[in-house]
Amino acid sequence: MISDRKLEHLLLCKHYDVQYKNKKTGFEDIELIHNALPEINKDEIDISTNIFGKKLESPLIITAITGGHPAALKINKELAMAAENKKIGLGLGSQRAGIENPELSNTYGVARENAPNTLLIGNIGAPQIIGDSKKSEEFANNAINMIDADILAIHLNVLQESIQPEGDIDANGYINSIENIVNSVDIPIMAKETGTGIASEEGKILEDMGVDFIDVAGAGGTSWAAVETFRAEDKYIGELFWDWGIPTAVSTAELSNSLNIPIISSGGIRSGLDAAKAIALGADSVGIALPILKEAFVGHDEIIKFINTFNDSLKIAMFLVGAKNLEELKNSNLIIKGDTKNWLEEREFNTKNYSRRK
Repeated sequence: MISDRKLEHLLLCKHYDVQYKNKKTGFEDIELIHNALPEINKDEIDISTNIFGKKLESPLIITAITGGHPAALKINKELAMAAENKKIGLGLGSQRAGIENPELSNTYGVARENAPNTLLIGNIGAPQIIGDSKKSEEFANNAINMIDADILAIHLNVLQESIQPEGDIDANGYINSIENIVNSVDIPIMAKETGTGIASEEGKILEDMGVDFIDVAGAGGTSWAAVETFRAEDKYIGELFWDWGIPTAVSTAELSNSLNIPIISSGGIRSGLDAAKAIALGADSVGIALPILKEAFVGHDEIIKFINTFNDSLKIAMFLVGAKNLEELKNSNLIIKGDTKNWLEEREFNTKNYSRRK
């Protein structure tokens, strides 16, 4: 049944509009301040980064998408080949299906077979690690070993679980369970949302329990309430919560101003310009899922073309603000306006701190 659900998710993302309807990412409210005298050579701009010992040629990470159904094997192979080719990170979808049915483990393992050197991020759900600590540790280690993961992501998806007909709606014990995994496995742990963002309060809890990395996965991109609405017989609840969540730009700014651990900004990022804004807000890297998934259905060349265009548009944005590397981009000037400014100021974050940093 889990495998069938994974296939449904893939097909719905391919054929239906599962993005937020009225809520946007907030990046439309972010204006990078143009530098008419950049004094750098665009061809010498460096967008490489290091993540837990892995040198990546771009801050782009293909975030958790798929696995757990035979149809996903080809997609993950294409994504892995592209990630290895372009030296970027790759996150796998929830590995529950492969752990509970080892016959499906190759739909995930194919990633490491085709990306032997690049950063691979494993993926388990918080609902699956509640309860017996030894079983939870075994579950986590099975996910790690399945793909020889460099990082293990624990995804948080209470909205999706609430809408999903088969959803796990008991979130008691998430904090203790995540902390147990942090203390029991040998690789870094990432906490990641799945499209509804993470506020600074929860980010601080995650940091205090020892999580190494957070992917905000904010609102404005793919809505998993939308995906589950298409699967449900009664559409009312899904429609009601379709646009629920913290916009990606807001979540990125909140966490980067509150925490001392690396932040991935994802959720509706669609271009290198979006990425530049996210990094200028404080993100260390950015994630994209749906657009690259759609390219994967077409083929390897289309994935590579997308990544190349993304990287070039990021470099252009950096050229226009006079940033020759990601650290300089992170300290570039920007203006926050509109709903994003209002949200952050209501939450007592000073948006003026971004406007004259250098």
